[in-house]
Amino acid sequence: MRNANRIDAALKKLYVAFHENQLHPECCKQCAVGNILDNTDSWKHLSDHHGSVELNYIGNVHQSIGRKFNGYSPLELLKIEATFLKACGYKLPLHHKNKKPENPTDKEVLFNGLCAVVKFLCELDNIPDALEDYTKLFEYEEQKKELVAVA
Repeated sequence: MRNANRIDAALKKLYVAFHENQLHPECCKQCAVGNILDNTDSWKHLSDHHGSVELNYIGNVHQSIGRKFNGYSPLELLKIEATFLKACGYKLPLHHKNKKPENPTDKEVLFNGLCAVVKFLCELDNIPDALEDYTKLFEYEEQKKELVAVA
C-alpha cells in the first residue's frame, strides 16, 4: 500500500540534507534516519548498535505496540539506516574497526547511499516504477558544472 505522505516527507528531508551538506552517515542526527526523524537521535535507542537491524528491548516494545516514527516502524527505520550505511560503503554495524569509506561525506558516497534508500523506501510503499524519478532529486553533477561555468 502506498503511503505518499511518509515517503514524500522522508524524501524532502533527505533532499534538503543532501543539497545543504547536512548529511553524515556516522552521526545519528544527520544520517538518513536522523534526517527523516527531524534531526533527532532518539531512534538510536531502538537498537544496541548503529547500523544493526536487530531491535533491542525498547525497540521490540515500540514495534509490538505498533509505534510509528514519522510513519515508519522501528524495524523499518533500522532497515532504512542499514541500507544507507551499506550503500555508503560501511561494514555493519558501525564500529571504528570495521570498513568505512575514506570520506564519508563525499557527494558520490552519499548519493550511492541515498539511491539505495530511495529504492528501499519505494519497496516499502510498493512504488515499483518511481525509483528513477526520485533519484533524480539527488543528482549533483549538474550543480558542479554550473558552478564551474559561473566561476
